Amino acid sequence: MPEVNNWNAQIIAAFRANGGKNVPPFGDNLLLLTTSGAKSGQERINPVVYSRDQDRYVIVASKAGAPSNPDWYYNLLKNPAATVEVGTEKFPVRASEVKGERRDQLYAAHAARFPGFVEYQSKTTRVIPVLELERVG
Repeated sequence: MPEVNNWNAQIIAAFRANGGKNVPPFGDNLLLLTTSGAKSGQERINPVVYSRDQDRYVIVASKAGAPSNPDWYYNLLKNPAATVEVGTEKFPVRASEVKGERRDQLYAAHAARFPGFVEYQSKTTRVIPVLELERVG
């Protein structure tokens, strides 16, 4: 995982240096998701592409179509309280997984905006989880 961690560190640094704007290759639709490790309890920061559904942020646990979910997904299942950075703003959120028809609608809307997600679903047999992040406080 060192390659992924190094890539994430570079993206996080670019995000913060640019105030969350125009972060290659994601543009302005990237947030930094801070979770508590499901096993370790340690703080984990991951760059995640997002879309919006009204006042909620929609994130997709695609892991680029890998056969398993990303670690941040399991972190949110264990502890749905998290923090996000969007642009220069940082705030607490509560995550909830979306299932069924609503999940399918949100995934389709996300994939319409970010076509790579169509390919991700075709690369795996798992149903890629969709989560909503709702601002709290």
